[in-house]
Amino acid sequence: MSATRNKFSPEFRDRAVRMVDEHRGDYPSEWAAMTSIAGKVGCTTETLRRWCREEASRRAGPAAQAANDRERLKLLEREVKELRRANEILRKASAYFAMAEFDRCQWACNSPQKWALKIP
Repeated sequence: MSATRNKFSPEFRDRAVRMVDEHRGDYPSEWAAMTSIAGKVGCTTETLRRWCREEASRRAGPAAQAANDRERLKLLEREVKELRRANEILRKASAYFAMAEFDRCQWACNSPQKWALKIP
């Protein structure tokens, strides 16, 4: 059996998160509000921060996730298009240089200088 257990009830967590939301404007930063409220309710600041993040992601829900996914998909599609364009350029450049090498070899192999005899 696990040695850890939930020390705080879900109602307690919800209340602490609500307190952070309500009093966020009274402090210079969200972290300052969490630090103050965590000390008052008897949990660590990091625990309260985690609860707040979980609640924020729960509120955002699938709609925000879907928008984020659409944005990421758009970015990835743009990147794929760019990489395909770069691949096509590299493929053409490779073919061009291969033909140039082939032509150079053909010219050197058929050159009359190759067969010329050097008479001293």
